[in-house]
Amino acid sequence: MGRIQLFEFEDLDWFPDFLRNYETDFLRFLSSKTGMFNPAIPVINRGLKSAATDVIIDLGSGSGGPILSLLPKLLKKHPRLKVVLTDYFPNIEAFEMLKERSEAINYVTRPVDIRKIPGNLSGLRTMFLTFHHFEPEEAREILQESVNSKKPIAVFEAQERSFGSILAMLLSPLSVLLTTPFIGPFKVGRLLFTYIIPLVPLAVLWDGVVSSLRTYSVKEMNEMVSTLENSEKFTWEIGRKRSGPGVILYLLGTPKQE
Repeated sequence: MGRIQLFEFEDLDWFPDFLRNYETDFLRFLSSKTGMFNPAIPVINRGLKSAATDVIIDLGSGSGGPILSLLPKLLKKHPRLKVVLTDYFPNIEAFEMLKERSEAINYVTRPVDIRKIPGNLSGLRTMFLTFHHFEPEEAREILQESVNSKKPIAVFEAQERSFGSILAMLLSPLSVLLTTPFIGPFKVGRLLFTYIIPLVPLAVLWDGVVSSLRTYSVKEMNEMVSTLENSEKFTWEIGRKRSGPGVILYLLGTPKQE
């Protein structure tokens, strides 16, 4: 199945912030409660150790993604770990909620474009459910910038371009309907736009299917890495891990010691 570069609602500038936040709140809740990104923990640990850093710069954080749920296990190996949340459309309320729950978390209030990361944001760059949003040349530029700046990067996707993954996404509106009452912070609007005017489940459905259709395969990520300038100056690990009934696709790039 070939990759298709369609749009996702949460990428669009005109998409209302409150709907985008409801959608990313759902993704945070789902990833945390299901532990779908637990297989990423050893990969992140290897990235932190290899790059000799105790800082994670999370890119495209949405409403915080799985970071809070992963922190307890990450802190066991890296007790001084700090995580900085960033996004092009920062959800400050969600970031603040996560910061209150863990002193290891901080965030950037201004928009951060993954394609132009400020030099003061130094650490292991992580991308959860984010890499597929970028067209091939943009995705390549993101990896190239990491190589050029000698900054480690770890990419994780919880879907793949397969009929099974698409089928799972077709069931996502049901998950939204079942979980919405338990998602914090409580918002009357979240209930309204889920059960009365079902814009949230419809947006999750569309964005979920599109995410599967434009997720890069392990082969494509390997090919992308092979075209980078000075790629040999990084150690690359690209693979696929089981996560319950699903999979996690990942890419880890760390600078070699000179």
